[in-house]
Amino acid sequence: MEIVAYQKYVRTSPRKIQLIADAVRQMHPTQALTNLEFMHKRAADVLKRVLNQAVKNAVNNSGLNEKDLKIKHILVEKGPQYKRFNAASRGRARTILKKTSHIKVVLEGKEVKKVQEEPKTDKKTKENSKLKK
Repeated sequence: MEIVAYQKYVRTSPRKIQLIADAVRQMHPTQALTNLEFMHKRAADVLKRVLNQAVKNAVNNSGLNEKDLKIKHILVEKGPQYKRFNAASRGRARTILKKTSHIKVVLEGKEVKKVQEEPKTDKKTKENSKLKK
């Protein structure tokens, strides 16, 4: 079973987030969250939030165990660029590109098979059904 978490329009360049994602990609999700907490990068905080969101989705919505999860892939894509201008000499303008990114974290977990139980019947209904026959 795959669990997906997205974070779009993050105001950090994709390259900076990609460097952090490469460091965490092969780890177990709980170990990755611990490592991201102690990394001194702004991108680590953003990636930690998305990974934490994916783990919580798996536990709460899908009913999976946190120990059975593993990171299938972390995808960092380029988002739109905000274009700004800075004044330069001789009346010119220099462009500033403020880059954004989209982050997608996909976790994989073992599906727990639920055994269907037979509906419980009261003794009274069994007795009534015997009497009707």
